[in-house]
Amino acid sequence: QLQASGGGLVQAGGSLRLSCAASGRTFRDYVMTWFRQTPGKEREFVAAIRWSGGGIFYADSAKGRFTISRDNAKSTMYLQMNSLKPEDTAVYYCAAAPRLIASTIRDGENYNYWGQGTLVTVSS
Repeated sequence: QLQASGGGLVQAGGSLRLSCAASGRTFRDYVMTWFRQTPGKEREFVAAIRWSGGGIFYADSAKGRFTISRDNAKSTMYLQMNSLKPEDTAVYYCAAAPRLIASTIRDGENYNYWGQGTLVTVSS
């Protein structure tokens, strides 16, 4: 029900736009979120957006470089990533959960829908 795409290989300083297409149900009251994970590291919160509006959240590592957005008509969430760094290399996952409060948005354990992940590799 969540399909992530848009990953690839890019040089440091470059840009990528990830997409997460939602299907099969309405996500109107959901929080839609990007997480990332590299081997040997814990899953890391990147950015989140409330599907019905009213809140956007970023990890400190994403502020000023990444922009999360959504297109209700296309049922798709995006993550525009600019000024990419080698440390942004990871598998990026989109996830969804209903009606999370702000203090719980960054914890992946609170999410019950996950996309399959898309690999982002940033070369130095």
